[in-house]
Amino acid sequence: MDPHLLRTFVAVLDHRSFSTAAAALGYTQSAVSQHIAALEADLGTRLVERRPVAPTPAGTRLMEHAPALLLRLDVARADIARLHRTDPTRLTLACSPAALTPSVAQALARLHGTGHPLDLEVRVTGRETVTEDVLTGRADLGLVDGVAAPSDPLPLPDLGPATTRVAAEEPLAVLFPGGHPLARRRSVRLADLSQAQWIDAPDTAVPLDRLRAVCRTDGFRPRIRHRGTDLHGLAALAAAGHGLAALPLPLAATLAGTAVPVQSPRLAHRTELVHPADPTDPASRLADLICRA
Repeated sequence: MDPHLLRTFVAVLDHRSFSTAAAALGYTQSAVSQHIAALEADLGTRLVERRPVAPTPAGTRLMEHAPALLLRLDVARADIARLHRTDPTRLTLACSPAALTPSVAQALARLHGTGHPLDLEVRVTGRETVTEDVLTGRADLGLVDGVAAPSDPLPLPDLGPATTRVAAEEPLAVLFPGGHPLARRRSVRLADLSQAQWIDAPDTAVPLDRLRAVCRTDGFRPRIRHRGTDLHGLAALAAAGHGLAALPLPLAATLAGTAVPVQSPRLAHRTELVHPADPTDPASRLADLICRA
């Protein structure tokens, strides 16, 4: 299966358009059509309906595999490229929003204070993008947050030639509007809130599907969706009564609204540091500073 054809297939279904996919990939529309036809010939089945553009049952099945296959190819390319990197003074740190804490900022300051010249970039992005950026070489280190039982690892994707270290572990809280009946409680049980109104904010708060998984319920349905990495915007929505959000307690306590610790189930909000098997010297030094903070 030719990966170039597979990338075209994913682009067509992502954009639901041959012409838009062609513009995104820098191909002509005719070339995109030829790629799809060649992939269908290779697999011996029709993958894409043309009018309107949509996956066939076989195309839907292939889309379950394609992103992971393409990511592993990008990871392999990045792993080889690391053998020939020539600029040890550049450092890119990718973080999910709740992972960029004051202690991380202080670790960056200490790294700058060592006297080594450093071209530093800090990139705040969604959780999945953090991991992909590290695996594909777009970032030297990643900090990604999530919730898990105190002794369990975060449910991260297959990291290939990368490793993780625990950077921080904090209590979990629910962010309420000030006038909410439960805002004055000392603690809350997540299961008691499964039928409450929530904000679906997968890149900033704990994703609702994760809350459903840990509470083993089909509740936690969103009233409103928040997309992006703006924690203060999320808090403003929660404070205005648009829905609840689950966040690390130290962070939630600094935002608009009222933070109430989660008593049950026993969960920890954990930040894990993701890095390649052979990080650069600046990345290794920063990793040590963050994990000692």
